[in-house]
Amino acid sequence: MAIETEGSEAQRQNNRRDKLLEAAAQLFSSQGYEATSMRDIAGAVGMLPGSVYYHFPSKEDLFVAVHDEGVRQITDSVRDAVKGVTDPWERLEAAAAGHMDALLADNGFASVVTPEYSTKLGQATERLIAQRDAYERMFATFVDALPLPADADRRMFRLGLLGMLNWARTWYRPGRKTPAEIGREMVRLLRQGPMG
Repeated sequence: MAIETEGSEAQRQNNRRDKLLEAAAQLFSSQGYEATSMRDIAGAVGMLPGSVYYHFPSKEDLFVAVHDEGVRQITDSVRDAVKGVTDPWERLEAAAAGHMDALLADNGFASVVTPEYSTKLGQATERLIAQRDAYERMFATFVDALPLPADADRRMFRLGLLGMLNWARTWYRPGRKTPAEIGREMVRLLRQGPMG
């Protein structure tokens, strides 16, 4: 008879939490926040609905955790993409490529990282915005390093680029260009301008 140690119990709980996050990401992505219930999420992982509350006190807290994981995945992808890249334009291209790779990954997490949050999220919205703003500050450092004209509005440049990149979730279809190629091309278009 195996004796369960304290460490294995913690690992089991972490595995259950990870499965809950993955199921929630898929359901929030496909059904939306409001249409997804804690019962739906529990059912997707074979748990009793009350057991979900052991890991997350509310649906809001679960959504914030899913959003946080989505932001982390995108952040990690961008950081990996820019490692060793020193030229400011090439670094921004690499960052855009990393952003797109994570944003268009088929896992549900990135799709909840959006500026349009449900009004039902209440005070959790502030936590979501703080997570997103921390990511955008990283992107701001890439834009700040660009050799743009002195009168260029770097904030508008950054917001425009991120808007272009994030909008790809609505129109992207696999097959023509990879997500990374699209990210790089969007930066090139901004750099060269339409007549470049």
